[in-house]
Amino acid sequence: MTDQPIAATHPAQGGVTAARGFRASGVHAGFRKDPERLDLALVVADEPCACAAVFTKNVFCSAPVIVSRAQLGADQPGEPAYGTARAVVVNSGNANAATGEPGLEAARETARIAGDAVGCPASEVLVASTGVIGVQLPLAPFGIGLPAAASLLSAGGGADAARAIMTTDTRPKEAAVTFSGDGIGYDGCTFTVGGMSKGSGMIMPNMATMIAVLTTDAPVSAPALHRALVHAVNRSFNKVTVDSDTSTNDSCFLFASGAAAPAGASAFDPDGPAFARFQAALVEVCETLARMMAADGEGATRLVTVHVTGAANDTDADLAARTVANSPLVKTAVCGRDANWGRIAAAIGKSGAVFRQEDASIDIMGLPVCRGGLAQAFDEDEALRRFEQPEIVIDVDLGAGEARTTVWTCDFTHEYITINGDYRS
Repeated sequence: MTDQPIAATHPAQGGVTAARGFRASGVHAGFRKDPERLDLALVVADEPCACAAVFTKNVFCSAPVIVSRAQLGADQPGEPAYGTARAVVVNSGNANAATGEPGLEAARETARIAGDAVGCPASEVLVASTGVIGVQLPLAPFGIGLPAAASLLSAGGGADAARAIMTTDTRPKEAAVTFSGDGIGYDGCTFTVGGMSKGSGMIMPNMATMIAVLTTDAPVSAPALHRALVHAVNRSFNKVTVDSDTSTNDSCFLFASGAAAPAGASAFDPDGPAFARFQAALVEVCETLARMMAADGEGATRLVTVHVTGAANDTDADLAARTVANSPLVKTAVCGRDANWGRIAAAIGKSGAVFRQEDASIDIMGLPVCRGGLAQAFDEDEALRRFEQPEIVIDVDLGAGEARTTVWTCDFTHEYITINGDYRS
């Protein structure tokens, strides 16, 4: 990839339909009892376009994951999934996971119904579901909801789509940025990357997030799109943990319409400056959505950002950061506004990362609490004041090398137990 400096991106309005060439809608189809709650999202490209996806690595994966993976040419788990697609359908309220052959048939039939509604082959439709596991997915709501959703498709429909994919989320999650094509072979062009995601519980993705749909109007080939998506996912969604559990339904789709490029323009060179600029924009959107997911963790009151530096290698950095972020003791301390650095020390000590305790340092909200493996005096009242911030930052320096990483999580509250104690009721 080029060493040319990457130009800054600019925030854009909207989400999954911010990029040109895409329309979306969200409707109540009947998967949920509340008629005021949207439960079916449809995102459609104006024309068939390049698409790539990544999916959960959970062996207990859902029927929509299996069907969509196959639609994009990945017959086996772990194979690169990319090709051409036109639309994606997402229902909430039912995961269609652990449903056997009837579940697979329901996912395939969903693609067929959507294709009829949109006007494209079923092979160009991807499907995703989120909700309760182990319950057969009814088809009647698709028969009613998809024609309605198709009739409401618009460039302004991304907000409704983002609301329709929510489960225990308290708010929709959307993001978009633009970047210029000046100086990289596409002078006068402005390209957009946008997207939506949902995820609040059962979140420690091992691919992407619970559900995410991303779009761009940049001209990117399907293989290059997959390369960019894997890179962005590993920098963002795979750095989120709410409760250390990986969903059966994790799916992340990325479409590229090329609609902002001049007619006949070539696709971005995967080793050129245009692709590098696109890659940076995609990472920014994914990181923004990832932070939104962590901040909206079930019952959460605080976003928690864990920075680990000084690790011997990338693996050790991730082990240390993820162990801190997953520690119930650390997460409950944040809930209680307690700068209990000993819990952080215990977490990195058991993580498997290689370091010496006498080289380790820990800061909480910018306050030095541990140096050289020993306690540092700090102002408890000042710590309490800093804990009132919406984002709690934990910095750990292992003193063992140059590798670093960041992981996002949230605090554990009584509300998390309440939500998950009666999830099916």
